[in-house]
Amino acid sequence: MTRILPTLSAAKAEAKALRMAKKAEGVTLSHGAALELIAKSYGFRDWNTCKARLPEMATGLAVGGRVTGHYLSQPFAATVVRSEDRGDGWTYVALGLDYPVDVVRFDSFSSMRQRVQAVIGPNGHTKERTSDGVPHVTLELE
Repeated sequence: MTRILPTLSAAKAEAKALRMAKKAEGVTLSHGAALELIAKSYGFRDWNTCKARLPEMATGLAVGGRVTGHYLSQPFAATVVRSEDRGDGWTYVALGLDYPVDVVRFDSFSSMRQRVQAVIGPNGHTKERTSDGVPHVTLELE
């Protein structure tokens, strides 16, 4: 089972909640120590590594998150319906597009898609490219 990573602000909120819970138990925990524990709970070596990896999650790559971008050069807005960390900053996502996108460039016919699956890299786009060099999916990262 793949654990979905939180946004950076959610991880910080978890650290604050942990610190408050420990305080209620009579245990003093510094904010830095709480951040380190949260980072380790998500499988990171330390908070700095965790913090460096979480910004791409802030775009909403968690299930239910909202994203915008381009699919085969067509603009879209979508909801993330599935998300799996693939390591090294790559994330598999299934996107439910708000409106169908025509993925055919010919005037004679259309092929509409409302669901897109892709593996997005830390730079916000897929490795796969069209014949003219444009990534299949590009997300607009914050």
